[in-house]
Amino acid sequence: MTRLLPLLLLSVCLPAAAQWLGVLPPTLPLGPDGSPDLAAATPRTGAGRPDLSGLWRIVSESGDLRDTSRLQAWAIETMAAHERNFYRDGPQMQCKPGGPGYIVGGPGGGGTLRQFVQSSDLLAMLFPDLTFRQVFTDGRVLEADPLPSWNGYSVGHWDGDTLVVESNGFNAKTWLHANGLEHTEQLRVTERFRRLDFGHLQVDITYDDPGTFTAPLHTQVRMEYVTDDAILEIVCDESTEGGTKHWTGDKLADARRSAVSVDPAVLADYVGSYAGIWLSNPTTVEVTLENGVLLLSRNGAAKAELIPQSDASFICATCTWSQPYLFNRDASGTVTGVTEVQVSGRWLFERVKR
Repeated sequence: MTRLLPLLLLSVCLPAAAQWLGVLPPTLPLGPDGSPDLAAATPRTGAGRPDLSGLWRIVSESGDLRDTSRLQAWAIETMAAHERNFYRDGPQMQCKPGGPGYIVGGPGGGGTLRQFVQSSDLLAMLFPDLTFRQVFTDGRVLEADPLPSWNGYSVGHWDGDTLVVESNGFNAKTWLHANGLEHTEQLRVTERFRRLDFGHLQVDITYDDPGTFTAPLHTQVRMEYVTDDAILEIVCDESTEGGTKHWTGDKLADARRSAVSVDPAVLADYVGSYAGIWLSNPTTVEVTLENGVLLLSRNGAAKAELIPQSDASFICATCTWSQPYLFNRDASGTVTGVTEVQVSGRWLFERVKR
């Protein structure tokens, strides 16, 4: 009998596949061949401002947000502790809002997809996990001492074709990125949004928090307009009939203590390439076997060990994106795919190559 894996027992409302693939927005510029022309001119409002409205996906992030040389000692220590206990400490594992982590796509927020809706005095940002941001562009200034909240308080003004957004008022219950970087209520974030053309948006970000950093941190996010998708809700519900259960210890040590021995021939059967969609993002998973150890690489990232909990269930204890993986077989015993279990749901990647 296959031993049951001690998974995160979370009931989750899963997003269905996009329901309007192929239905293009009526205002979408098209090239001569009928395909979306993302290099077309930047759309503008009646007032002549760049219109940031649309469905956007983060495609890259670069900068020094993960540079630990500018962190105070306490922040380095807590980040290391969160890395060891990611599945207990992570805000998204506790079904909490992502807070300022939404800026670079996580933690929280339901991934890298977000809908912008712009009016003359407000920019609204909608996220798949049913949270939102309001950026007031009606001339108001930041409050000096706002009531701390999950997503903070944001105001914006135009500097030429760049929307400059200043935010403060964040509570200290969230992380700035998925590696567990905390912040204090002194955090202040400045974002500079530039729509480069129809399909490309660049955001330059500065994080200033004298309670956490020895100097401000900077990063740059690039987004691309999404033409054939729509935001579908991702609802995290940690309640279960028997109560809430979380990963509560050192994830690597606990995984090794509960590891079982698996026939090398069975491990070899899992080697191959798998592909699917995670949070509307095309995702590939490569599984290899080296020196009797099953390894996994997700979207070209460094290989991580899969620690067996049964013949078909494994824990990727050092992965920052998920915990368990379950290999699937059809009635004939052929491996057909692998399921990645996260707080956001079960994500199936079908086998595409042995």
